[in-house]
Amino acid sequence: MEQPNVNPTSAGVPEIFGAAQALTMSSREIAELLESRHDKVKQSIERLVARGVIVQPPMGDEQDTDAMGRKRTTSVCRLEKRDTYIVVAQMSPEFTAQLVDRWQELEAAQPAPAMLTGPQLMSAALIEAQQTLSAQAAQIEDMREDVEADERLTKADGSLNVTEAAKNLGVRPKDLFTWLSTNGWIYKRPGGNAWLGYQSKTNTGYLEHKSTTVLRADGSEKITEQVRVTAKGLSRLARLMPGVAREA
Repeated sequence: MEQPNVNPTSAGVPEIFGAAQALTMSSREIAELLESRHDKVKQSIERLVARGVIVQPPMGDEQDTDAMGRKRTTSVCRLEKRDTYIVVAQMSPEFTAQLVDRWQELEAAQPAPAMLTGPQLMSAALIEAQQTLSAQAAQIEDMREDVEADERLTKADGSLNVTEAAKNLGVRPKDLFTWLSTNGWIYKRPGGNAWLGYQSKTNTGYLEHKSTTVLRADGSEKITEQVRVTAKGLSRLARLMPGVAREA
């Protein structure tokens, strides 16, 4: 745990209020609290940053000792309080209470801020309350989106055609076809009737193609190709629709 040299004004609290400097917690300490591997915690942080849920935390080095008693340097992320709650809630909700206890220990060890009176005390209290409410609202919204996305995937097994995917997402198939086409997920070749997935979406595992051999009336065979939405792609769509009109 480290206390960075942060100007209170830059943290959103006027310096005249005498607010304590912001505390941070390293990704390694979060891994120890979760009893998880450090690299898994860092991967979860990277995913949350990529989704825009948290901002990219600053990096730093920490000294520790391995199982053989040898000293080593570990590259860690340094997260502020709000972001640690989100990371822990994402990886293991049952450990959130331990994180709360740890923050209480850290804050109790902080030097007491200068005593405030009158208007200064009221202003400081209002600023702190606003920051706390904003952080809690962001955390709750992120967890709500994850829960809703997971619920939509409970019946998904393997890949689904677009019509089946639309049913799982709770939208009309026509609307899903339109959204996928508009946002660069699927397309049709000139003169073709079949929808195909863009290579970028198949490379990321959001879409896949299934080939089927159809027997014609004259005995000849025809190979048809169908674009299908994977479970990973369905999870991504559950987060993008319907609140986001176009994918960034």
